[in-house]
This record gives sequence, C-alpha cells and structure tokens, in this order.
Amino acid sequence: MEIRVKREDLLRGLHLVQGVVERRSPQPILAHVLLEPESDGIALSATDMEMGIRGRVPATVKKGAAITVSARKLYEIAREVSADEVVLKTASEGWVEVLAGRSKFKVVSLDPSEFPELPFSQPAKGATIKIAAGTLREMIDRTIFAVSTDETRFNLSGVYVEAGGKDQIRMVATDGHRLALIDRALAGAEIPRAVIMPRKGLVEVRKLLDDTEAAEVGLTVGDRDVRVSVEGTVFFMRLVEGEFPDYTQVIPKQSRFKATVQRDELHAALRRTSLLASERSHGVRLSLSPGKLTLSASNPDQGEASEELEVSYQGDELNIGFNARYLIEVLSVHAAGDTIEVGVTDEVGPGVVKGSQDPDYTYVLMPMRL
Repeated sequence: MEIRVKREDLLRGLHLVQGVVERRSPQPILAHVLLEPESDGIALSATDMEMGIRGRVPATVKKGAAITVSARKLYEIAREVSADEVVLKTASEGWVEVLAGRSKFKVVSLDPSEFPELPFSQPAKGATIKIAAGTLREMIDRTIFAVSTDETRFNLSGVYVEAGGKDQIRMVATDGHRLALIDRALAGAEIPRAVIMPRKGLVEVRKLLDDTEAAEVGLTVGDRDVRVSVEGTVFFMRLVEGEFPDYTQVIPKQSRFKATVQRDELHAALRRTSLLASERSHGVRLSLSPGKLTLSASNPDQGEASEELEVSYQGDELNIGFNARYLIEVLSVHAAGDTIEVGVTDEVGPGVVKGSQDPDYTYVLMPMRL
C-alpha cells in the first residue's frame, strides 16, 4: 500500500483514536490503528474492545491493502514533522515506511487480519435519535464530573441516560456523595430502555464533539452498546452492566431554607477559602444568617480562612459543611453571571444547587460533619 495524505488531515484523524487504543493490553494489535483504503481516502479504526472508533481521512491511495501501525508512534511522527504531506508505504513484511519531506521512518506493522472485527461492519440495531451536538456536549459536561471513580462501584462508573418524559432526554450521574441531573427537550427521544454509558467512552465522545462542526449527532442505543455518528465518524462504547440506584430518592422534594448568591462571587470565594481546607476532606463550612453567607475552612497544620458574601436569605441561622471541590466543580459548569440558589432542609440533610439560567439542571450534594 502507498498512501499520500495531508499532514493536518492525518493528525486530526489520529488525534481522535489516541484515547481509544489500548496501550497496556497483552494483545499488541490493540495499540495499533488500522488503515483501510476507501474511495478518495482511508478509514482509520481503533479499539480497546470496550469502545472503538472508525473515521475517514481524505487521501490518495495506490496499491490498496489494509495496514496497521502503532497509533501513538504514527501520531507523534505526524505531530513532529514539518512537511505538508505524509507518505506511508508498505516496505518489507512487517514494516511500514513513513516519509515526510526529508524525514524518513520505518515502523513496525502487524498483520491486519489480527485486528478485531468492530460492530461497524453490521447495521446498527436499536433506536436512533438525532440530538444537537451542542446539547449533547452540554449534557456530558454537566454530569460527567459527578461520575464515581471507585472501581468497585461499577454501576456508578457511568452516566445514566433515559427518556425523562415525552420528547425529553435525561442524564444523571452520582458517586454517592453528590448527584447531577439534567433534562433537555428532544423531539422523538424514544429510548427503549435506560442505559449507563461509561465515563471513559463519554470522554471520547466529548473529544469527538470538540473536533466537529456538525450541528447534529446520531445516537443509537442498542442492547449492549451505544453508537455515536457524526460527520462520517462512528464511535461505539459498551454499556455498563448493573442497575443504577433510584436517584429520585435522594433529591429533596423541597428545601426549607434557600439562599441566592451571584455565581461568580461564590465561585471565587470558595476557591480562596478552600486553600486552607483539609487536604483530605476539602471541607468548607457555610454559615447562613439574614443577608449574609460566611465561608470558613481550617487546617490544623496550615491555618484557617473565612470570607463573607452578601446573599438573599431571610431564614434562621444555619451552619452546614460541604466538600468545597464538589461545589466548585458544579459552579464551574454554570454560566458566568448566573444567579445560584442553594437550598437546604437542615444541617444534616442534602443541599440542592440550581442556577436561574437553567431550571432543568439540578445538583444535589451530601453535607459533611466539620
């Protein structure tokens, strides 16, 4: 095979597969990208068996036959060379030459027949919905940070997706300490069953959305996997097995005490106060009194900090502790200039954070003893 491809096109295609290839697998082929000739270009495929991607890059192909090359090494070569065009040529068996201007590389190539067959070779099974790329991007951003990183709690290792109602899609994520829920209107959002999409897969979908100018994305929910299609690129991820907890039980029906505060002021004050919070718990105390919110944190080894903010609050005095990092993360996904409502029932009950600009986004976090 001989492939002539623009460096920027090759680099863009290889960038998308970097998070998919498996570098530590006992199967060396999973660290390779499969390059297959197509009309007016080549198809790049990669997988770690739990997720996979197939994208197309415009190129000129001579003597077409599939080859495999280390995805990481080819990406590094394409990133470092200065030539506008890259040429890949099959050399002797098991080797591929990479030519770029005056640079020449010879890299190992494995037998393409060893590359796993991906689901893309079969028609997608399941319900397919069309969703705006910006909407899917926003929904991922507002939930994925709350996914559990505890490998023993596999049913919390992804984002729960279901039809939130007629013509509505819902995403929910929780790690047991906090919960993020977002609803979005979506005509024809017919999801046959609720599924859990893995965090790692959604990270790659998010990258794919950043690299596309398409207005719409196809989302196909099958029995075992989910496929995302956008501008000729298809991505699949295996669904997380297990039962997602009944998240509705932890969302307070109403909050007894509510305080409203400017998002930017609270975000900045939390960042400053948390500098002297415990490095282990990240705990910050919120003390509410009429018209005032006092943030305070202390660390026996380093010192203490406090800051006062003006808030809209007329209830009784209340003291409650929260993980500052959890609050900072949710405030980071709210728009600058938003007005934030923090609702609590008592000093031991969960807190609810909502923004005035997005009433369909709810964040719940459990309090801490400080």
